[in-house]
Amino acid sequence: MKQSDNTVWHAPQVSREMREGRLGQRSAVLWFTGLSGAGKSTVAHAAEKRLADMGCLTYVFDGDNVRHGLCGDLGFSIEDRKENIRRIGEMVKLFADAGVISLTAFISPLRADRRGVRDLLGDGDFIEVYCRCSLDVCEERDVKGLYQKARAGEIQEFTGISSPYEEPEDPELVLETDRMSIDECVDRIVETLRERGVISEANPKEAASG
Repeated sequence: MKQSDNTVWHAPQVSREMREGRLGQRSAVLWFTGLSGAGKSTVAHAAEKRLADMGCLTYVFDGDNVRHGLCGDLGFSIEDRKENIRRIGEMVKLFADAGVISLTAFISPLRADRRGVRDLLGDGDFIEVYCRCSLDVCEERDVKGLYQKARAGEIQEFTGISSPYEEPEDPELVLETDRMSIDECVDRIVETLRERGVISEANPKEAASG
């Protein structure tokens, strides 16, 4: 993508490592992907609550919320989906530099787009979380009636019906959201973050109460 003219990157005086040290955590991006209705937003928000209770600084980028503002000018064509993910990738990169644990909940149906964000963030910062759920269960959970509208032809380019979804080939974490409870999913996420050194065994609030 063409960069803006007449701009210069200013090196900060406060480093990412300094921010992480102040927060007592390592920043990372948990990238939740899966079909509509697979539980991405539900699990991401539940995980954020658990992490916040542990003393972590977090932020959830929810697909619908982002499209109310930052990406409100985009539709759902393949090209607009690509631009949506590109913008979010750049945003979470900034949050990673700020020391924050970001959790994103986007269908992000194409492997190439997810790979682009992984490459942008670099090794270790991108944690792909595949919320795997059968299409039948996703349709059963569809409180918005989107699948019904898509099957009736009222919504064009709907992922899983009239637009493709490419499953992750080697995600860091797979959550069987049609079989696992929300708490079980969150337990797996916290375990993964501890294994990767993003959070410690005893975070500040846990240590204070221990």
